[in-house]
Amino acid sequence: MSRSELSSVDAVIEQLAQHDYLADRGLATSIFLAAELQRPLFLEGEAGVGKTEVAKVVAAITGADLIRMQCYEGIDVSQALYEWDYTRQLLHLRTAEATGTAREADVDELEDELFTERFLIRRPLLAAIDHRSAVPPVLLIDEVDRADDEFEAFLLEALSDYSVTVPELGVFAAEDPPLVIITSNRTRDVHDALKRRALYHWVEHPSFEREVAILERKAPKVSAKLARQVASATGQFREMGMYKPPGVAETLDWANALHLLAQTDLTEEFVDATLGTLLKYREDQERARREGLGTVVETALGA
Repeated sequence: MSRSELSSVDAVIEQLAQHDYLADRGLATSIFLAAELQRPLFLEGEAGVGKTEVAKVVAAITGADLIRMQCYEGIDVSQALYEWDYTRQLLHLRTAEATGTAREADVDELEDELFTERFLIRRPLLAAIDHRSAVPPVLLIDEVDRADDEFEAFLLEALSDYSVTVPELGVFAAEDPPLVIITSNRTRDVHDALKRRALYHWVEHPSFEREVAILERKAPKVSAKLARQVASATGQFREMGMYKPPGVAETLDWANALHLLAQTDLTEEFVDATLGTLLKYREDQERARREGLGTVVETALGA
């Protein structure tokens, strides 16, 4: 791992900011420690708070490859670790038969040819552990809460010493481990053993001032005044107990939408018209309207 860019907490904060990711000190500290201690970093929080983006930005900072393993219900070891390229193996057999080499070789020799690295398809976990790059990759295990308990147990074993076994080839072990970032939207509780193996950080929605700063960086066409109003209104909606509180991505979409509609200030009419840009569930939109969009706008105008 090239750690020169992540040599201190302040360096992490500065490097993240240079890549337009404004992190609080707690998150920056967790990233620094994960890199130095070579421990997985477990990021948990609501959807849309920027957990996945952390891995992308850290990879960009260190010049590492980003290897992403998207978890989902039913994912198994073969989809995460490796599988054999049966099509190429069959083609190899057909070629051996056509050229006559199959008749000359004994069965064991021919089978040995089929189970070599030439026909091995490396899935994300094996690709990250058995990397061939000068800078170890960043392995993103995204939304691990969507997988089942058995897959969690497999991950725990693989990440305990950064080694995996392919029965036909032997053990693959990382000489220089990847930086592993695991994310969870907390749709279910992840097993304590996996959390104990990693450094843990709960990623909060950004504070008002930090969200304003994010808007200024990532939506530069939006005026500073409108950015503050949008951040204030978004914060109020998050406090209403929404089914799916709006994330930073939705805040950016909403601010850009209002700018495209030539709005310089929030109005109840345009907040109502563009609410679907920010709140993606009908129940959340109805709750916002029941709570009173006019009150939200009035408070935001004072921001």
